[in-house]
Amino acid sequence: MTPPKKSQEMKASTAAAKLDVYLPATPAEFQASSVSREELTELQRNPPQWLVDLRRDGPHPRSVIAGRLRISIAGLARGGVTDPLSTAEIEALQADPPSWLVREREIAAEVRREERRQESREADRRAAAAAAAAPEKPKR
Repeated sequence: MTPPKKSQEMKASTAAAKLDVYLPATPAEFQASSVSREELTELQRNPPQWLVDLRRDGPHPRSVIAGRLRISIAGLARGGVTDPLSTAEIEALQADPPSWLVREREIAAEVRREERRQESREADRRAAAAAAAAPEKPKR
């Protein structure tokens, strides 16, 4: 008989990253504890009010800020944004984008275009390799 599996646990910082929240803004009891995979799943399925409020109002971690502004995390740093921002601050940046944000959005758009070109090129290469490897049917 095998013993029951022990649930995998993660640090609060890992759980906060998976929940897309800024760890210092979470309740102290969350920060001080480890979170099991089951608890994380339950937090995702049925978020408590503090999690709902954090996701709605912030402060948000850099990954969320970058996603909402449609730029990279490095672009945030180049723009001088190193602190977490609230939803209202992000919306203010979106409403009246500073020059650095406009430039970073152009860079991000170019990166996405290049990634699509690379994916298309790779798909064409795979299709050509598959066609070359396929046996030819004899002509009658």
